[in-house]
Amino acid sequence: MSNCQGLGDCDESRLERLYEYLDGALPAADVAEIRAHLEACTECREEHNLECMIRSAMKRSCTEQAPAALKASILDKIHSIRAEAAEV
Repeated sequence: MSNCQGLGDCDESRLERLYEYLDGALPAADVAEIRAHLEACTECREEHNLECMIRSAMKRSCTEQAPAALKASILDKIHSIRAEAAEV
């Protein structure tokens, strides 16, 4: 393992944080921390670059779009789950 700091010990938890970072699912403070870490940690930076290449290739390959009814159904389910969670 590397001397990885901030994202974990260059293990599964590091990858999960990296995926959240790439998905835009982290608070601004965490984004800044991860950006700084990627500048310092070669192993994590290489993993980041690989994941970016994979995502780019998938975007180019997947040109099909989900039907509007499926999108609406998924959004309805998300709203329903959020409403249930707010009641708890």
